[in-house]
Amino acid sequence: MTETEIKEIVQKQRSYFYTGATLPVEKRLDALKKLKTCIQKYEPLINEALKRDLGKSNFESYMCEVGLTLSELRYVRRHVKSWSRNRRVHTPLAQFHAASFTVQEPYGVVLIMSPWNYPMLLTLEPLIGALAAGNCCVLKPSAYSPATSAVMAKLIREAFPSDYVTVIEGGRKENEDLLNQKFDYIFFTGGVNVGKLVMEKASAHLTPVTLELGGKSPCIVDH
Repeated sequence: MTETEIKEIVQKQRSYFYTGATLPVEKRLDALKKLKTCIQKYEPLINEALKRDLGKSNFESYMCEVGLTLSELRYVRRHVKSWSRNRRVHTPLAQFHAASFTVQEPYGVVLIMSPWNYPMLLTLEPLIGALAAGNCCVLKPSAYSPATSAVMAKLIREAFPSDYVTVIEGGRKENEDLLNQKFDYIFFTGGVNVGKLVMEKASAHLTPVTLELGGKSPCIVDH
């Protein structure tokens, strides 16, 4: 995919977000319901893909990827309405005639970049939170788990129109082209070196980021 095509996708998502279509709580709940339905429908293909990419058994795939994602979905769906309500706060004396409250608002168009080791969990869990908050999303799974990325792309295409949620497959070039765009929030899971690049690119647009940075865990195996 070219950088021009990626730019068009981001622009279409921003235009869709500005229509206000993602804001109603019922719309968010419906999106989460569609995601759950498609995950359950594609579970056999997800298991096959995780086996091909990472050698995970069906048991491990459910325990560490599918099951955790569905659990997150259930939890978020139960709480979306309460999380989305306005919150009354104290009114300062100088504005004593007023009523003060905080309003829960989405960021807009969100980029989610995920790693290869838990390719489904670390792509779809951030997506759940982003949808629950009323955002549009671009998902960029790792090129090192191509079978799982392909299944997720198919799953997302069935669940959502591309101007709401879309998956962009590919490698470093697509990563760089995405990071050259202006997003309203970036959620990245991966290594420290790439995390530094993500933060550097985001700073050009003052884009807030969440960096979930992993590393190597030393392990001693004795007799």
